[in-house]
Amino acid sequence: MDRAIPKKTWTAKRLMTIGGILALILLIAGSFYYNSGKSKLNVDTERITISDIKKGAFQESIPQNGTVLPLTTIYLVTTDGGRVEEKYVEDGAILKKGDPILRLSNTDLELNLSTQMTGVSSMLANMQLSKVTADQNTVSKLTQMADVQSSFIEAERIYNLDKKLFSQKVIGSQEYKQAENNYTYYKQKRDLQQMILKQDTISREQQQQQDKESYQRAQNTLTILKTKVSGLILRAPVDGQLTSLDAEVGQSKTPGYNLGQLDVLNGFKVRLLDVDEHYISRIFTGLNGIFTFADKTYKLKITKVYTQVTNGRFQVDMEFVGEVPKGIRKGQTLQITLALSDETTAILVPKGGFYQQTGGNWIFKLSDDGKTAYKVDIQLGRQNTDYYEVLSGLKPGDKVVTSSYENYGSMQELVLKKE
Repeated sequence: MDRAIPKKTWTAKRLMTIGGILALILLIAGSFYYNSGKSKLNVDTERITISDIKKGAFQESIPQNGTVLPLTTIYLVTTDGGRVEEKYVEDGAILKKGDPILRLSNTDLELNLSTQMTGVSSMLANMQLSKVTADQNTVSKLTQMADVQSSFIEAERIYNLDKKLFSQKVIGSQEYKQAENNYTYYKQKRDLQQMILKQDTISREQQQQQDKESYQRAQNTLTILKTKVSGLILRAPVDGQLTSLDAEVGQSKTPGYNLGQLDVLNGFKVRLLDVDEHYISRIFTGLNGIFTFADKTYKLKITKVYTQVTNGRFQVDMEFVGEVPKGIRKGQTLQITLALSDETTAILVPKGGFYQQTGGNWIFKLSDDGKTAYKVDIQLGRQNTDYYEVLSGLKPGDKVVTSSYENYGSMQELVLKKE
């Protein structure tokens, strides 16, 4: 009788199949684990900059290049233009007020002056002739007034006499009436002559006033033309140094042409030529700045803000506060630190190359043991030449990597090692 042989549950084939499946599962799980985890990069600590986060005094500021300029500059502009006939000095000359610089010629202007002078002379002659005629006319009217007044007085005398005689019945009414008519006639004639003389006086005064005003206007025009002609010899308006002279003998200059400038040697100012328009609402007169010259720090103050924006930039003028550096020269460039706020206390992170890759939105922060650095989100605020203000994400005592992240790609963690 045959005996049934019990079937084995764990055969070698089955065990090998299960082992293969488990290995595949472990391989897939391991691959998923390593691929889904944080990407890491080994970094030599000697090649990076590790900085401490600290709390300290902070003043927002921006670095700016400033150009040294004369405190006062006067531009030499041709009023009417002309041809350059003669140069008396060269560019760079030190001048006193009134010293001649160059001479222009302008035929039209000189002809206008000659014509105006002739016109003024003719006007003066006509005024004198008109005055003589008016005087003669007035004398004639005064003579007529004297004759009329004399006739009136005689008529009045006879009228008063005949009136008395008529009342005494010495003369008849016919004779009295004739005396009365003569008196009335000469009285009216006298009143009329007085009115004519008064009107003549008023008319003469008005005419004299008009002539005087016309002559004064002509004289003013003549004075202006004389000034223009004399201005063809360009002279130094103040003491100073002639710079940027743009004129050669024989050249023709149009009206309003800038021939050069005169730098008044009474001091210097600094002009910031390239301030970003982002700061235009925060920069105003009275703000301070500092710079270092010959290992010494000097102070400046904003005195003028040019609000015109060109290519996203505007300009600012600053003057020295206190001592002016010895040996400073026009055209020299200074590195200015311009303060935009008062000094406050803030959490600070040193400036570094990290900002170019992160935009200040995150940073690599060191672990407590200092062996790794991992990404943390941060928020930065104001800045100055040395620090950014930390608004969130870091606290005093933290250590961070502030050097460039250019070679880190999308790494989430840095493993810090010393080679």
